Amino acid sequence: MIQRFTHATLFVVDQDEAKDFYVNKLGFEVRMDNSMDGGGFRWLTVGPKGQPDFQIILMKLAPFGRMTAENAETLKQIIQSGLVAAGVFETADCQKTYEELSARGVEFPSPPAEKFYGIEAVFQDPSGNRFSLTQRK
Repeated sequence: MIQRFTHATLFVVDQDEAKDFYVNKLGFEVRMDNSMDGGGFRWLTVGPKGQPDFQIILMKLAPFGRMTAENAETLKQIIQSGLVAAGVFETADCQKTYEELSARGVEFPSPPAEKFYGIEAVFQDPSGNRFSLTQRK
């Protein structure tokens, strides 16, 4: 029986830039940062401080395994276009979090607005992955 969801993968263009964004702008913790296979592959994970059992894998968009260079480039273009809705981050106060993150340079294509499920703002990471920042009703 499945008991929990522990890791989710985000494809990023630049792992150092992504690490800086998630740690220094969003306030996440680095969970793992290790080079593997002689330095050709980097396992980099981060997570919200209040959720220690969950890791977001910041996977470099590059050919590896079954990912061809052509597929990596196609996926990169799709992500950079802002078409990838990568997930939802919950907050107790959407307006306050929006103001704090905006002050740190986080880009919000959509500011806080009332929705049927609460208050939501949409932001994106440097690669173009978009997230909902949601305050539940």
